[in-house]
Amino acid sequence: MKNYLIALSVILLIVPTGLQAQKFDGLDNNLSNLYRMSDAKTRSISPENFTGEKGKGGMAELGEGAASHEARELGKGYKVSPYVIIKPGETFTMAEIDGPGAVQHIWLTPTGNWRFYILRFYWDDEEEPSVEVPVGDFFGMGWGEYAHLNSLAVCVNPGRAFNCYWQMPFKKKCRITMENIDVKATRLYYQVDYVLTDVPDDAAYFHAQFRRPDPDKDKEAYTIVDGIKGEGQYVGTFLAWQVNNNGWWGEGEIKFFMDGDKDFPTICGTGAEDYFCGSYNFDVGGEYREFTTAYSGLHQVIRPDGTYKSNTRFGLYRWHITDPIRFEKDMRVTIQDLGWRSGGRYLKQGSDIASVAYWYQAEPHQAFPALPSKDDLEVQ
Repeated sequence: MKNYLIALSVILLIVPTGLQAQKFDGLDNNLSNLYRMSDAKTRSISPENFTGEKGKGGMAELGEGAASHEARELGKGYKVSPYVIIKPGETFTMAEIDGPGAVQHIWLTPTGNWRFYILRFYWDDEEEPSVEVPVGDFFGMGWGEYAHLNSLAVCVNPGRAFNCYWQMPFKKKCRITMENIDVKATRLYYQVDYVLTDVPDDAAYFHAQFRRPDPDKDKEAYTIVDGIKGEGQYVGTFLAWQVNNNGWWGEGEIKFFMDGDKDFPTICGTGAEDYFCGSYNFDVGGEYREFTTAYSGLHQVIRPDGTYKSNTRFGLYRWHITDPIRFEKDMRVTIQDLGWRSGGRYLKQGSDIASVAYWYQAEPHQAFPALPSKDDLEVQ
């Protein structure tokens, strides 16, 4: 007991010294500083408060909100406007915020085909989006089917509740839109939680880019992202991977080409399951074993059903939260599409892969490649 009290007294003496030296601006909320006071202002945008203004939530009159019929016997203040309807071909502005500040959490739950609703984020009045991703893929649901995902950066909870906890600081302005390219309307419930506060000069901007090229077994590797120019850090990968052949499919190495790397990368992995923090084919007892953790997961395995689901499909994520991959000039990320053939030889495959790359960088950023057409986005 005596030794324990001595150790505790040392901790109590040391910890306050470190805390006093730490500047807390309301951006880096975690268990170690939740008790600290801040001048930051917490706000939230939803269909019940489209602007996030203080004291302006739940004010919709009957006839103004989408749920006016449901609230007709109770009236103003009783869930008159909990959702919006986004019509085919329409782009809806989910949030428009004057900074400085930071988005801290996004929750939403769209109906319909998740590949046909395109999320875009714009920082500081830029014309080209820094985020351009189908909503399902942004939240790790690349195949249009629910799977539980439990991580620090993204959570997907029953029945289709999409949550994002990536910190997204901005200095002047934030604008978030959703475009509906479907032939049907979607009902969207959403909430954007943010803080108005000073943003450090060295704060980088959040980016996310989607890709889904045609399967090509002759390519050396699948490109997750390229053309990143400037300084920043790569923080995450999501892959939706459909296997088009028998056998184990994940022998390909992920490669990070940075700061002038040409033919050979600075960082080279040892296999797909290794990069996603698993091992030996994710195989336990002869079956794929799903898992979802704070930083990585094989959260989705869609198995053939003998009728219309003819291929095995996977959803995998890897967040570089404690191990961001920093670059000073440029970044390119690839992964080989590699399996096994007879005789213990590697097989170049033609898998159907879609990806989302997540990173922070100083602006301006390079323009993104054009999104695939609607038909090429569709899951078949």
